[in-house]
Amino acid sequence: MSLTAQLAGIIRQTTFESLAAADVSIAKRLIADGVAVAVAGSGEAAPRMFAAYVREQGGRELCPVWGFGFRTAPVAAAYANAVSMHVLDFEPMSNPSTHAVSPTVPVAFALALRDGCDGRELLTACAKGFEVQGRLLAAVDHRRESSKFHAPGVVGPFGAAVAAAHLLQLDATQLNHALAIAASRSGALRANIGHGVKCTHCGNAAAGGLEAALLAARGLTANADILAHEEGFTAAFFPKGIDREMLLGYGKPFRFADPGMAIKFYPSKYPTHFAISAALEVRQAIGDPRDIAAVRIITPPMPDVARPAPASGLEGKFSFEYTVACALLDGRVGIASFHDERRFRADMAVLLPKIAVTADSSIPTAFNRMRIAVEVSLRDGTVCRATCERPPGFWGAPLDVDRHREKVRDCLMTRLDTARAARVVQLLESLEELPAEGVRELSLLLE
Repeated sequence: MSLTAQLAGIIRQTTFESLAAADVSIAKRLIADGVAVAVAGSGEAAPRMFAAYVREQGGRELCPVWGFGFRTAPVAAAYANAVSMHVLDFEPMSNPSTHAVSPTVPVAFALALRDGCDGRELLTACAKGFEVQGRLLAAVDHRRESSKFHAPGVVGPFGAAVAAAHLLQLDATQLNHALAIAASRSGALRANIGHGVKCTHCGNAAAGGLEAALLAARGLTANADILAHEEGFTAAFFPKGIDREMLLGYGKPFRFADPGMAIKFYPSKYPTHFAISAALEVRQAIGDPRDIAAVRIITPPMPDVARPAPASGLEGKFSFEYTVACALLDGRVGIASFHDERRFRADMAVLLPKIAVTADSSIPTAFNRMRIAVEVSLRDGTVCRATCERPPGFWGAPLDVDRHREKVRDCLMTRLDTARAARVVQLLESLEELPAEGVRELSLLLE
């Protein structure tokens, strides 16, 4: 039996009963985070553009495009909602790092609404989709030094296909082919990180994976050994090979629970969270930011995050310099920090040239071993310094549940009124208990 077929068989046997109570609780939290972030993201320019594009294409009015007041076919809805979920770079982060929530949750919601599935099956579909992405990355060499591709575009289609396959009740052979079809949808280039198209990496993953499962259900076939074939997925994206034992350990434990996913409290690229956290600590020790003479950020070698003059607020999400400047000037970093109005304000123009990044090759680039220090020199000669090794929401760290609820509520209320947001939270927190009618109510509240 091929490696892909073995994996498909294990995935097929995974049910709601395979999940421990803690797994269910964590999965609900991740789903709630993704939904809330998507609602907030729907207010950004790129999702508005893609929603208009999707609407123009037409389609059966079955599934809501969140935040835009219309419905369309499942693949198109999953695409648009995944774009909204990723555009803020605010959704949870897996370990190894990828955005496993965005390619998965919109697919599960689209099919659950179309096919009348209950909350328990929706949650299970998401959990299985999260896990296959985490397993694939844990089984290969995905270090930034080894891969030229953006992970959500590479493993995201597998997560979407697995989630869809669960709700479509594909058998093991159909799931095998769905995985193989999804592999031909994989790919996203790191060069587009920091540009508007990046959010489509998750949109394409969601749409491509859902399409793979739908086509497999109709009988489309693909190479049943796609993972191990000499010209297959692993050879193309991870030529150092794949750890079969790690991959086939699917669900033992579920990687979204152990090592878990990091919850983001700042809407920016994850390495910047270390810099932001250190800068916010320093901010408490300085009085007026206008007294800052110079800032030094000591980081691991991460040239893609050293962007001293981002061309837009969006690119600022991927800049150590800009995110530290926001933290020092405003004492907080939120969604509005990455709008062009904030990027080009006069105080930002003054501070950014004073900030320098020092890349220290002795600091590991792996998130679980890296650290970032921020050193601020004031005009009177005072030097303030702070170092961050674990930003808020870090893998394995106790989560501030109240702070996370506040994040979910605040994101929802960027587009929904108080009563509607409260009802969405209530439904999300009882997701596994919802009948199909409850899932439908939740989905339509997001429209």
